[in-house]
Amino acid sequence: MKEFDILAALKNMPKNAIRFQTTKDSGIPIGRLGGLPDVPKDFIWPTFETDTFDDKEIKPRPLSFIAQFDCAALAPLDKENLLPHEGILSFFYELASQTWGYSPENAGSAKVYWFADKALLFPAAFPADLDGDYRLPAVPLFAYHETQYPDFQDFSEICTESGSHSSEEIYDEWKDFCDKYESAIQTLQGDDTALRHQLLGWPRIIQNSMAYECELVGRGYYMGNALKDIPEDEIADARAHSLQNWVLLFQLESDEFGDYCLDFGDCGNIYFYIRNEDLAARRFERVWLISQCY
Repeated sequence: MKEFDILAALKNMPKNAIRFQTTKDSGIPIGRLGGLPDVPKDFIWPTFETDTFDDKEIKPRPLSFIAQFDCAALAPLDKENLLPHEGILSFFYELASQTWGYSPENAGSAKVYWFADKALLFPAAFPADLDGDYRLPAVPLFAYHETQYPDFQDFSEICTESGSHSSEEIYDEWKDFCDKYESAIQTLQGDDTALRHQLLGWPRIIQNSMAYECELVGRGYYMGNALKDIPEDEIADARAHSLQNWVLLFQLESDEFGDYCLDFGDCGNIYFYIRNEDLAARRFERVWLISQCY
């Protein structure tokens, strides 16, 4: 493994995040989780054709409304001007099936809409067939800016390269690399055990780096078989470029809001990713959702 200054490398990888919480202790109001979404009068509530954990019938099922953000309120926190600075950005996800995002067949299980003119929006009624368990309560959100650095999984995707070594050498080098990373990240941002709901920035990863998974699923590959059915050149190409091409748009962790428990898998997170070019062009219909849990 190539020797280099890990702390210096991390310092060259900052990303600006808009981190939010449900308390007024700090931050500015930027939108809300749940409740009724504000949408145009001709809005058609999105559905996804699937079975669920409790119902094996495959049929169209309404997505749950997850959150909406006031883009004008986000603007002062959007240090790189990546997001629209007007209108409403809204997120939906089908909670009864909770797709993982590992298959091209999961397309449509999560949706993002940008409504450019707030004056044309009105509260929508919930679809009659949206179960009450999947109607999130309205919870106001308060945000602040935060500088973030990559988790180990993303950092190692960027900074490591394969070589010809014995398994023992690989283990020793990898352990040393991990230890040096942990020391460096502690120096930069210390311990952060609080829930991390955010827009943009680096994701808090539970399992594996996700950008190349988004890229490969986008190319039509199923990611649930540990890459064994995907050509090696495709994997290498995706890993070489995906962290430059894909950006985290929205991360939401499992949380409790009053009596309502929002749980993704087993205390997991959901991540909405989008290609940089699609974010710049406001093509939010091209987002891809990945779910990870412990």
